[in-house]
Amino acid sequence: MAFSLSPERERQVDEILTHYPERRAALLPVLWLCQRQNGWISPEVVNYVAERLGLSTAIIKGVVTFYTMFFDEPVGENVVWVCRTLSCDLRGGKAIQDHLEKRLGCTAGRTSSDGKFTLLKAECLAACGQAPMVQINDYYYENLDLELLDRIIDAHADKGGEAAAAELSTFARFGTPRRNDRLAQASAPPPPTEEAVRVASQPPPAAEASNAGGDES
Repeated sequence: MAFSLSPERERQVDEILTHYPERRAALLPVLWLCQRQNGWISPEVVNYVAERLGLSTAIIKGVVTFYTMFFDEPVGENVVWVCRTLSCDLRGGKAIQDHLEKRLGCTAGRTSSDGKFTLLKAECLAACGQAPMVQINDYYYENLDLELLDRIIDAHADKGGEAAAAELSTFARFGTPRRNDRLAQASAPPPPTEEAVRVASQPPPAAEASNAGGDES
């Protein structure tokens, strides 16, 4: 079945196209609108965007597979990105991921059996000062401990993403401040473990001498 945007989103595409000298330049925001409606970039969406912008399907697929914000397979109602860069890992990022895998019953890259959550890993989500953190859909949840994480997952499952974010998110969609001072104070991040500090403090391996294997003087 062919894909089509709702009338309101079609009007948004028309508006987007007025801002660019070439239709190809509008590819990212148009794909984003389509994913908002469809949940993922299906082959039917690829065909729609290619026809709407006058581009080949190969170009569309190349962009979709390049950017992690686009999904070329179906995902759950909530997409959970666990930050696993160094700052978060030092403050429990791996424990966050391990807990979610047990809680959701799926490993990173897969979707829970009830279809409510897809679990993914992210290299960095730009909240190093509030580690550990996760992004669920468009919202940041920072300074996490496992108890708070469970509350967040419960809220998303029971109340939906918008209601959960309004109650518990530390920052709202696209970075608009929604700081909950009471929540932030109650969920101070745990200190890094001794092992994490030890590993992070190790000097890098010594480089091999530039004249290794050369003639001795």
